[in-house]
Amino acid sequence: MKFDTTDTLCVNTIRTLSIDMVGKADSGHPGLPLGASPLAYAVWAGHLRFSASDPDWFDRDRFVLSAGHGSSMLYSMLHLYGFGLEMDELKKFRQLDSLTPGHPEYGHTKGVETTTGPLGQGFANAVGMALAEKLLAQKLNTPEHALVDHFTYVICGDGDLMEGVSYEAASLAGTWKLGKLICLYDSNGITIEGSTGLAFTEDVKKRFLAQGWQVVEVENGNDLSEIDLAIKKAKRETEQPSLIIARTHIGFGSPKQDRNSVHGEPLKPEEILATKKALGWPSEEPFFVPEEAKARFAEQTAAGERDRKRWLKLWKNYAEADPSKADLAKAMLGREIPEGLFAQDAAFFDKPVATREASGKVINLMAAALPGLTGGSADLGPSTKTDFTKEPERTLHFGIREHAMGSILNGLALHGGLIPFGATFLVFSDYMRPALRLAALMQCPSIFVFTHDSIGVGEDGPTHQPVEHLMSLRLIPGLTVLRPADAWETLYAWETAVRSKRPACLALSRQKLPLLTQYKEKIAAGVKRGAYLLRGPSTVPSIELIASGSEVSLLFEAAALLEKDGIAARIISVPSFELFRGQDQAYKDSVFLPNMPKLAVEAGRGVGWTELVGPDVEVLGVETFGKSAPAARAYEALGLTAEKIAAAAKRLVK
Repeated sequence: MKFDTTDTLCVNTIRTLSIDMVGKADSGHPGLPLGASPLAYAVWAGHLRFSASDPDWFDRDRFVLSAGHGSSMLYSMLHLYGFGLEMDELKKFRQLDSLTPGHPEYGHTKGVETTTGPLGQGFANAVGMALAEKLLAQKLNTPEHALVDHFTYVICGDGDLMEGVSYEAASLAGTWKLGKLICLYDSNGITIEGSTGLAFTEDVKKRFLAQGWQVVEVENGNDLSEIDLAIKKAKRETEQPSLIIARTHIGFGSPKQDRNSVHGEPLKPEEILATKKALGWPSEEPFFVPEEAKARFAEQTAAGERDRKRWLKLWKNYAEADPSKADLAKAMLGREIPEGLFAQDAAFFDKPVATREASGKVINLMAAALPGLTGGSADLGPSTKTDFTKEPERTLHFGIREHAMGSILNGLALHGGLIPFGATFLVFSDYMRPALRLAALMQCPSIFVFTHDSIGVGEDGPTHQPVEHLMSLRLIPGLTVLRPADAWETLYAWETAVRSKRPACLALSRQKLPLLTQYKEKIAAGVKRGAYLLRGPSTVPSIELIASGSEVSLLFEAAALLEKDGIAARIISVPSFELFRGQDQAYKDSVFLPNMPKLAVEAGRGVGWTELVGPDVEVLGVETFGKSAPAARAYEALGLTAEKIAAAAKRLVK
């Protein structure tokens, strides 16, 4: 592409709008937009396939601003390229209920592909998006019709590459040969505290070469032609992902250029004017957009609309040439879940089984009905039971990289076309918590499978026995946590997860659990409601015994002991706090009867049960770290036995 003075004017339009936004808000980050706008403009003007009228057009190129603190640059571009982000919204940057929050938020502002800000997350999301493109292209494309054929572009900064999650994700991108992933590295040598040399002295080029990437260097980050040539070279590479290292100047043109203070401190009014003067800007008026720039942006937007129309024609030809393939594509791209997902009979599970093993069976049962179901584990497939046995190519191997796995899952989910899941032990959810939190914030339907969910891990001891993890996950707004009590609850927990439009966690046992087959109809109706009466006594009840997961089977043992003393107990299973909270009050009152003693039991911290059940519930939990011992002995040592539960219940009844 040939660039001219109008293109330079367009770059400076992005720059000046961005610093005007930050200046008006008196809050934000002017350094990145001033330094990196040429990188973003070169991508959008010369390479990015997008549709402002249909931002969710499936075969669009994805653009991720991993350095999300530079959000004003992205908002300026979305405004200029006609995504419906009006000038008034730019003027409300970082203000309550505006479409221009401090960091880009997926689902809030059209054109924002993922929520970024926590550094490294966008980079790893982009790896997931590029992986989704590759997997879908392999499954759906034909020799005549490339239905899925797009690039993923990401702009990252020094801070992104310091974060460990980017290192993990970059390693996977190289291993997976994601040739359509192009990362433009805004290398300005400055962080909040000063020079990157204070803490970041590695050779980034050699690092990425070692991880299987192509590396292209741009010496002048203001030279649109040099950037354009680098992108063209990156696009020609079909197997290796590409890192374009662009030498830029943070705060370019401002009195604070190349100083750390320009990273996150708004420019003062006089500094904004000085910056505009240095850029040769034709007006001192805030939020000024030259007509010549408007026209150039409009031309580029129109080119994007032509790309979309060409793809729609391709889709029509694709459907006519191969209707069955088109039906498959429609189902996958629309994330269609068939009504009769499971056609199991009573013999589907016929003996006690760990819920992790039941989960593995369910995954493989769903595979035929859900062609988009794809996932794997962080090097724990044999333990988490998450491998596809008949179609091993659908199993993803993340290596020992829990954090990147979580972030890549989010990228896969955001891209669309796949139903992604990733697995590890529950205790290692700590290693991926930022990704879990962002999945909940974005409400993207990632599925996180956490096995070895309690002190039932046994001999591995307290380092591997989760105690606080279940409740800490339940504290994340918008995250559905499902802890099934047996194989049947596991089946319906999975169905709930794949049908959900929000992220979900499944917490599964290592140890075998008794089957609750005789209650299968109650389970089928109850799991999706979060809590339900599993078994009512034949006589008037005196107490409610409440639990989730593996502790439900303990309740049955305790109830049998209580019956010998003439105490009748209602047994209530609570697979999901979050789903139960969504029920109406009448249903809640039918599950937890008012004015009846209640005892909740869980092999973890007891905090949180009072909020769910009510202030009158007593909780028998684990308030210390676990112990290394066989599972039964660990439960006994920590006070979780049928006898202890029965004794606690008796005290409440009396």
